[in-house]
Amino acid sequence: MTWTIPNILTTLRLLAAPLVAVMFLYFTRPYADIFAVVLFVGAAITDWFDGYLARAWGQQTRLGTMLDPIADKAMVVIALMVIIAFSSWSPWLVLPATMILFREVFVSGLREFLGDTAGTLKVTQLAKWKTTMQMVAIAVLFSQGVFEHYFGMSIWGMDEQMVSAILNGDQPDLQGLRWKLTGAEWAGRVGLWLLWIAALLTLMTGWDYFRKAMPHLKG
Repeated sequence: MTWTIPNILTTLRLLAAPLVAVMFLYFTRPYADIFAVVLFVGAAITDWFDGYLARAWGQQTRLGTMLDPIADKAMVVIALMVIIAFSSWSPWLVLPATMILFREVFVSGLREFLGDTAGTLKVTQLAKWKTTMQMVAIAVLFSQGVFEHYFGMSIWGMDEQMVSAILNGDQPDLQGLRWKLTGAEWAGRVGLWLLWIAALLTLMTGWDYFRKAMPHLKG
């Protein structure tokens, strides 16, 4: 086992994945949201750095090749689970999240079945863009919680009529609450759009891998 810097970064990203969920068990909001954003964005940055450093320094190893996709999938799956559990947009996020999770399970099973011939399913440029879009969408969705609980002032429990009154200026804008509500609304909308784009890219890459695997599945 070779512990190069790229492999250490990959391992740290793998360990950070469950910590995103742990933040919501041991910290109150907004601290849980802030810590989750920092952990997730930091892990997403290492996803680029470990691959870049491994290629630049000639330190590509079997350990890194094995851990890298596992860390990526763990980050995405756990983060989506947490977002659906805590986001006010969760009903709209279930379908694109399901599409992403289905593809990840399907392709992982396909690679396991192919065994030694799984090399035919090499990571494509589109798959890299898919991973990037997933990371960006999840980071934006996590930021929604930061807006909603900015400086510890929660908007949970407010009914739609009260929210509309504040946004329309019919109620006093206490402590910049209108800005927080607007920021949370836009973070949720943009995150949802980005997640749908990521889901479509995910399905496209899944179909591409399945098409490439078809010759090995005949008979």
